Amino acid sequence: MDIKTIAPDLSVSSQIRPQDVGVAVSQGFRSIIINRPDDESSDQPSHKEIVEAAQRHGLEVRYVPVVPGQVTDADVGAFAKAMRELPAPALAYCRTGTRSTTLWALSQAGHLSTAAILKTANAAGYDLAGLTMRLDAKDKATAGGIGRVVTHDVVIIGGGAAGISTAASILKRRKGVNVAIVEPRTEHYYQPGWTLVGGGVFKREQTERQMASLIPKGAQWLRSACAAFDPERNQIILEDGERIGYRVLVVAPGLKLNWDGIEGLKETLGKNGVTSNYLFDMASYTWELVQSMKGGRALFTQPPMPIKCAGAPQKAMYLACDAWKRRGVLQDIEVEFHNAGGVIFGVKEYVPALMKYVDKYGIDLCFNETLIGVDGAAKTAYFDVTNADGAVERQAREFDMMHVCPPQVPLDFIKDSALANQAGWIDVSGETLQHVRYGNIFGLGDGGSTPNAKTAAAVRKQAPVAAHNVLCVLDGKAPNAVYTGYGSCPLTVERGKIVLAEFAYGGTLDPTFPMWALKGTKPTRAAWFLKEKMLPSIYFNQMLRGDEMLVKPKLLPHRPASHEAQEACDFKEASSKAA
Repeated sequence: MDIKTIAPDLSVSSQIRPQDVGVAVSQGFRSIIINRPDDESSDQPSHKEIVEAAQRHGLEVRYVPVVPGQVTDADVGAFAKAMRELPAPALAYCRTGTRSTTLWALSQAGHLSTAAILKTANAAGYDLAGLTMRLDAKDKATAGGIGRVVTHDVVIIGGGAAGISTAASILKRRKGVNVAIVEPRTEHYYQPGWTLVGGGVFKREQTERQMASLIPKGAQWLRSACAAFDPERNQIILEDGERIGYRVLVVAPGLKLNWDGIEGLKETLGKNGVTSNYLFDMASYTWELVQSMKGGRALFTQPPMPIKCAGAPQKAMYLACDAWKRRGVLQDIEVEFHNAGGVIFGVKEYVPALMKYVDKYGIDLCFNETLIGVDGAAKTAYFDVTNADGAVERQAREFDMMHVCPPQVPLDFIKDSALANQAGWIDVSGETLQHVRYGNIFGLGDGGSTPNAKTAAAVRKQAPVAAHNVLCVLDGKAPNAVYTGYGSCPLTVERGKIVLAEFAYGGTLDPTFPMWALKGTKPTRAAWFLKEKMLPSIYFNQMLRGDEMLVKPKLLPHRPASHEAQEACDFKEASSKAA
């Protein structure tokens, strides 16, 4: 085995043997592509032997055999598909590595220049000069126009909670729909669990899964990032320039944590006592700080809305206070909650229960104060404080520990697109989740413009609505499933008790369970049991698999489909002509 690196996500090798698979694993490879057909020589192991060895080591494998000297466009397409779908980095092999390198080179034609492709191959020890004319031809064909575009029934942008849940719900309703999920990451995170990581309840590894394990059966994973939209042609443009067509588009990419929005924050995050449960790598540091703190001042901050889970900043604070109280050091710690808003929680029915814990822990509530800068070395935070007259004053506060919730904004490729509203969010109907201008586009999750809380619980209700309405549009009907604005925020007021806030549009209470079973306006152990023991399983084993127990969407009588939606569903001929 002689491994040569071709690209960050691909290396190639000469023939490998079953015992080499363990070595590949130790070097960080997560998948294998077999490009050598069986029985080329009497001494080579069969592809089944390699597959069995890979399975023992937990690697994914794709068999894409190529006859020497006969690399066809179909072979190149199969290789490119394997690269998109398998976890990276991948190790491809044949007899010498030349066929694997050739497949990579031809798959990159039109995306990279011929010179760049040949230079990369040569650096790895493979002379592909004989491919120059073929590479040039493919490059010229791509440059000459949009070219042939692969089209799917449904393209979903984002492999987070919203994207995967919607894909699963679509396929649960109707098997055989051609669904593609565009997502560059290879890991998926259960973000609601990070609060409990920061509170010492979960290990962060409990919140992570491999993306490949969660892609619904029947959906195609396009492991790339969306860079732009071309809604007039019913196409998206990937970061490498490739265009993908759709009949219906679902946009669920999430939002951007704007760490740069607070001067000095990125430089000091993870040290100098500055932490945030909004990052997988940082939540465990929160718990380290809580455990080590014996006295001093602890600041907890909340930026202007909107943010993911409006209660998350104070959840971290309550769990820290509870831990300090249990250790008998809370009386030696000044706890301050600096909130850019003017209230502790936006739904008034839950405020009395929260205020009891504010008093219990001796928390100083500082409203209308926005964190704008951090000097980590000096352990000093800077706030813009707005007084009752609207005047803004800059104030400094020293700290020993600070938990920061970053400002949150739309992703750039959404904000700069035709899909965005003036604020930069995906401009959709708050009820049907259908785009207000493009009838065959839907948006949900944190990146959507719906005026509700941005929570995983909201997505659990949104995904079935989006799935139903997507199928309506595919069938030439008007969407008739309605989202009522449901959101939920399990406020972890102490270890073992939660105030379970559940509400819909307008702040209307919308409890899942009868009040006699679980009274959400009061702290209960039942709600804690739900959060710690049940919700992770519900998330991974139900929500992401299209199980809609307790979240079946409300359906209105069908209206005639709009002219725009009908046109969008019958676009194939028009888009092919435009291409």
